Amino acid sequence: MRPLPGTPALLLLLFALGAFVWLTAEALPPVVASHFSASGAADGFMPRKTYRAILLALVIGAPLLVAFVPVAVTGEGGANLNIPNREYWLAPERRESTIAFIRGHGRWFAAAVALFLSYVHWLVVQANELRPPALSTTGIIAGLVVFFLALAVWLFVLYARFRQRA
Repeated sequence: MRPLPGTPALLLLLFALGAFVWLTAEALPPVVASHFSASGAADGFMPRKTYRAILLALVIGAPLLVAFVPVAVTGEGGANLNIPNREYWLAPERRESTIAFIRGHGRWFAAAVALFLSYVHWLVVQANELRPPALSTTGIIAGLVVFFLALAVWLFVLYARFRQRA
């Protein structure tokens, strides 16, 4: 079975972001401020080793899960797929390109999730350089705005692709 198109690029991105988390976690103190109140004040701590393991699992594992869902729902010829104009888009002559689009679109979202989580990690690294540790509320709000705008565009592209027949 050959790999899905775009999968090597996603795996390379996840490897690079995993390396980023691994290397930048070295700069953290032995006990990491890992949870912050709405005002940015540190209110939760954990050992650096635990923090690194959790962040690696999130930065690599969550996007892999996100990328797997479209593969799972498009299996068996899209039998479990719920899209507008389903019969049209899953007709034999369009089924392969429809499934490829949905799987590729899932990989784009997985990449966005990985980038956002890596950005949050970077904010935590910066927060731990301060005494007392404090998370940039401006930074996290900006990251959330960018992420949700990207999500809105992602959803719009997905909906626009299938709302009408080509």
